[in-house]
Amino acid sequence: MQLVNNSHYEVGGLNLTTIAEQYGMPIYVYDGNKMEAQYHKMMNAFGNTKVHIHFACKALNNINILKLFKKLGAGIDAVSIQEVWLAKQAGVDVKDILYTPNGVSMEEIDMAVKEGVMINIDNLSILEQFGLKYGNTYPVCVRINPHIMAGGNNNISVGHIDSKFGISIHQVPHILRIVSHYNIQVNGLHMHTGSDILDTDVFLRGAEILFETAQHFPHLEYLDFGSGFKVKYKEGDIETDIDDLGEKLSARFNAFCLSYGKELTLIFEPGKFLVSEAGYFLVKVNVVKQTTSAVFVGVDSGFNHLIRPMLYSAHHDVVNITYPQGKLRMYTVVGYICETDTFGWNLKIHEVNEGDILCFKNAGAYCFTMASNYNSRFRPAEVLIYNGKSHLIRKREDMDDITRNMVEVI
Repeated sequence: MQLVNNSHYEVGGLNLTTIAEQYGMPIYVYDGNKMEAQYHKMMNAFGNTKVHIHFACKALNNINILKLFKKLGAGIDAVSIQEVWLAKQAGVDVKDILYTPNGVSMEEIDMAVKEGVMINIDNLSILEQFGLKYGNTYPVCVRINPHIMAGGNNNISVGHIDSKFGISIHQVPHILRIVSHYNIQVNGLHMHTGSDILDTDVFLRGAEILFETAQHFPHLEYLDFGSGFKVKYKEGDIETDIDDLGEKLSARFNAFCLSYGKELTLIFEPGKFLVSEAGYFLVKVNVVKQTTSAVFVGVDSGFNHLIRPMLYSAHHDVVNITYPQGKLRMYTVVGYICETDTFGWNLKIHEVNEGDILCFKNAGAYCFTMASNYNSRFRPAEVLIYNGKSHLIRKREDMDDITRNMVEVI
């Protein structure tokens, strides 16, 4: 987002105020060219290493975004059978869809087998059921929990010892017994430690655990290192040094492949890294309310549209795009939901008036996809700006969407 002539903000060369007026608010706006740039940045970081990126579509599941990453050469990381179907609808080849569920039944695993996608299993019970049913007729990946927390937020770290994700590294002997007994064909190993990875060296220690584990599986085709790379959420924030990680991990991965005796594919599943900074959420100011302790800015949205601040205490910079020349003041931005519904306390924003348009930055990942109809509110529209043009990629909901699946019996 660029401030032009100190008068208006642009994304992809288009005026954000004009976008808001054209499509209405609240609205999610995405910069497709920024997504492309992030994809190429990551690919370039790993040089000549055989890398394949699978976009974690749980971060942003609009079918147009999936098509964009397919066009760039990415696969899809799906965590549900519904995401598998969505990826297929976007035209993604089943060989490029990695299905990594958690806590699902064997019946859903069966659906994934029927679709022919890559399957990642993360618990011993399902692995044994899979082996009993399919033996060596369908290859699978196994998700390992290395018990390393590479992220900085316990709420979004999944590598700790009490995590429900993955099979403990200490249970590898159990994995091997099941694999041997049922003659299961393990063609991949997976590791994911959670979001907001800051320390490259901690991540690399997890990689060493995966390399050591891989020696027990002679028929691997790929190693999947998940993702969780941290992005900047505010000025001066730190982020994952993707170039440093790429250089160090590539060297170690290629050395491992030599010792393993086979060139493997290095897979990543970025979501936030690819789309977070490409997203903007535009809302209108309904009311400015002075109390004895704060100045509240009430907007035409709430945690039904953007839940991350309430769920994770996540920070999103808020910019007044109507009045960028105004004096900076302190505001607490709240929503219109009938609950405690705070986007941020004591935020520095250029002077706000009723009717102004506010923009939440870093709204590309885990924002619309976590939206709901709480309080019977409509979910917002989505717009993609790509190559200098804006495209409506999801219509705003209406009352028909609220009642569509209700069955009246009274």
